[in-house]
This record gives sequence, structure tokens and C-alpha cells, in this order.
Amino acid sequence: MDRTPSKSLAALWMSGWLALMLIIVVAGREAMRELNVFQLMEMRTILGFFMLYPLIRASGGFSVLKTARLHLHVVRNIIHYGAQLGWFFALTLIPIGQVVAIEFTMPIWTAILAAMFLGERMTVWKVAAIVLGLVGVVIIVRPATGEVNPGQLIALAAAVGFGVSVAMVKSLTRTEQAVAIIFWMLVVQSVAGFFPALYVWKWPPAYIWGWAAVIAFCGTFSHYCMARALRHADATVVIPMDFLRVPLTATAGWLIYAERLDLFTVLGAILILAGNLLNLRATNPVPARAAS
Repeated sequence: MDRTPSKSLAALWMSGWLALMLIIVVAGREAMRELNVFQLMEMRTILGFFMLYPLIRASGGFSVLKTARLHLHVVRNIIHYGAQLGWFFALTLIPIGQVVAIEFTMPIWTAILAAMFLGERMTVWKVAAIVLGLVGVVIIVRPATGEVNPGQLIALAAAVGFGVSVAMVKSLTRTEQAVAIIFWMLVVQSVAGFFPALYVWKWPPAYIWGWAAVIAFCGTFSHYCMARALRHADATVVIPMDFLRVPLTATAGWLIYAERLDLFTVLGAILILAGNLLNLRATNPVPARAAS
């Protein structure tokens, strides 16, 4: 398993993550026009198994899926499943740019958990990059006074769940291959969602299966990209790169759904990009000591 520290390789894998997550936002909104969120999640995991099989074969067969940390896989994926449910549901309640912007409170939780439990160093450069990114997010969202939209609270809860999940993935990458992490994600989430999906199941139109297939592909292999990126850099290096998803999603919302892209969004995007560039220019982290 390649664990070579490299910000360039981490950035390359994160580019794949960004592209796939941008597609899944649009596909998720379109699919949710016809499907209940539990059914969509179950279709995504079932289709994901078929898409993952070639990757399992290419990685050495089913032997790579063996794990001594099943309990961590179960806990991580139950949390991640709940976060995904909230994220997809929020897509139907508020603009997609706002869903993703609120999601970017996630690096706060990831960075804190990685520093507390994984022994990662929280350098001044990393803190500055995260602060710049979050300021950019706040400028884009510009919280309005008055009643808070339930979709915003759901998106925020999902962000906390994603932050916990990413920190646990970083721990898993120390002993597990990326394909094994994805496999156990699909197993746990398919079991967790089986009965809720069965209760609300209705046979979807043919074109919805197409959107579900897109979501399954993007959801499955985006996690592969994330897991590979985390092999090459600390979570506090990898996750700030994901800030670019905010301006990219805002642009997609403007082009596809006529959601407004204004000067504040542009300014926020500049700060987010500045934070990522600052983080990439930071000195390489000190190599972790070997486990005793």
C-alpha cells in the first residue's frame, strides 16, 4: 500500500473527489424529485457493490477486504450514513451552493478530531488555511437574520457527521486499503438502510435509475479518491483542498438552476482558494513515529 507523503499526489486524488462530488450534487437533486431519501441511499449502495467488484479484483481479490477493525468500520459508517441522509434531504430544501457551503464547517471537526485522536500536528499554516476557507464560506452564505431554514440545520448536522467520519477514515487508512474501506461502507450502509428503504419503496421511472447509477458511481469512487488522498497527506492538509467545492457548486447552481452567483460568492471563492494555496505551500509535516 503506497503511503508516500506527497501533497501533489493528495491534490491529484482530491481533484477526482471534487469532480465526482460536483456531479453527485446535481444527480442527487434530480433523483430526489421522485425518490424517498432512504430508497435513494439503498439503490446507491446496491449499485455500488457491482461497480466496486472490478476494483476489488484489481487490488488482489477478496483477501484485501479482511479487517481486524470491523467495529470501527461499523461505527464510522453508521455516522456517515446518517450524515448522507441529511445531506441529500437538505438538497431539496435549500440551494445546492448553500448546502455545500454549510457542509464546510466539517473541516473544523475533522481538524480537531485528527489533532486530538490521531496525533496530527496543527501548525500555524494549517490553522490559517482553515480560517481563510471558513471566512470565505461565511461570506458566501451570509447568514440572514430571522427564522433559520430547517434545511440549514440539517446540513449543519450532516457536516458534523462528515467531520467525524473523515477523522475515522484517516485512522482506518493506517491499516486498511482504500477498496476495503469502501467495501465495508457499502456493507454497513446497505444493512442499515434495508428496512427503511423497503418500507418506502416504489418502483422508479427508468431515467431515475440512470441518476441512481450516477450517484452510485460518484459516491463509491469519490470515497476511493478521498481515502487515497488521505494516504499521502494529513487530514488537515487534504480537507482544506475540498473548499474548492464551494465555488464550483455555486457555479453549477447558477448555470443549471439559475441560483444567483454574486460578488460575495466570487470574493468567498478567492479567500477559499487563497487558503488552499497557503496550505499547499506549508512545510511538509514531520513524519509520524512508527507504532511501538
